[in-house]
Amino acid sequence: MNTGFWSFLEDVGNVLRDFKPADLLDIVVVAFLTYELIVLVRQTRAAQLVKGILILFVASFLSDLWAMRTLSYVLQKILQFGVLALVVVFQPEIRRALEQVGRTNIFAISIFKGKTPDEQLRERWKTAIATVCDAAEQMSDSRTGALIVFERRSNLSEIIKTGTVLNADINVEAIGTIFYEGTPLHDGAVVVRDARIKAAGCVLPLSANQDISKDMGTRHRAALGMSENSDALCVVVSEETGIISMAKNGVLIRRLDRQNLYNLLQMELIPDPPAEEERRTQRVLNRLRGKKAKEVSVDGDKKAE
Repeated sequence: MNTGFWSFLEDVGNVLRDFKPADLLDIVVVAFLTYELIVLVRQTRAAQLVKGILILFVASFLSDLWAMRTLSYVLQKILQFGVLALVVVFQPEIRRALEQVGRTNIFAISIFKGKTPDEQLRERWKTAIATVCDAAEQMSDSRTGALIVFERRSNLSEIIKTGTVLNADINVEAIGTIFYEGTPLHDGAVVVRDARIKAAGCVLPLSANQDISKDMGTRHRAALGMSENSDALCVVVSEETGIISMAKNGVLIRRLDRQNLYNLLQMELIPDPPAEEERRTQRVLNRLRGKKAKEVSVDGDKKAE
């Protein structure tokens, strides 16, 4: 027993002696990717299917172990063709996952992200958000259905092509006219790009989520579908109840009043100014170094943040 114990310690010592920093990085990266994959699967309708795939793998392993040749052959063929079937069936989920990878942030700095919009664009966004909130409140009072999509990093050119390009400034009258019942564009969605109405009457993909409440109509399903396939924000006004909702990342936030909608849109659509973004990035880096972030005053004195 003592010989086996010392042999075990010797094996552990050999492993540690050959262990390199690259091996640690390799383990961390694989663990992180595995965790992100699990989180992604749990957020989609593929969760139940993954359980079935695991059962097939276990059954295939046991059939090989117990020399059940016919069952093993059938299971192997199912698994071979199953990969192609998964790609076809879950194309929207795969596309969304790749888009999320493209929007990955490292140390609060976006990859392939354009420079921060200037102050003029920030002011236009503030005005546009306030205008949309005013219009949503009015349409809620009058029970006028509406669906407004705010483009962010995901390019919505394919969605814009399904509607009528307007390139118009945002104002309450324009939004009210577009969604007024009887107008040609009232059934579609309005797409907002760079704080302007880019197009109206656009067709959005419907959500495939089977858990959506039956009292939600096509507008809500379209808003959820759009938010599931991109990082866009979708504001919905119910024609039946007048309830204002916002869809983000496949989640519908309901029963919003004007102020709550304004706060959510401003938080999501208006980025921090360059100075604030730089300070936030520096605070993240300082935490990673294990140091307390500090600010330097004008006269050169240091003070704790």
